Amino acid sequence: MKERLARFAYALAFLLAATYAVATLTGPQGLAALFQRERQIQAAEKRNADLAKDIERSQKRIDRLGNHTEQERIVEERLNLVHPGDKVFLLPDSKKK
Repeated sequence: MKERLARFAYALAFLLAATYAVATLTGPQGLAALFQRERQIQAAEKRNADLAKDIERSQKRIDRLGNHTEQERIVEERLNLVHPGDKVFLLPDSKKK
């Protein structure tokens, strides 16, 4: 009788532990939340990498703009300016027909 009662107690304890484990893993703080946090971390790391690339690109542009000839070239290009004595060749636009 004691042996049977001990087996029942072990079985009940195992069943309670298994139920707790399933409830914990499937609950709001369980595996789904873990996978969601992992996706959020990966998205944040990708965004950080993209921002680092943008910062590097901007730093290179700032370094280039420190050079006055580069500044002049950009201004001339945007405003369609030319220096005296330069020759301008107007080419037909292939998009316009």
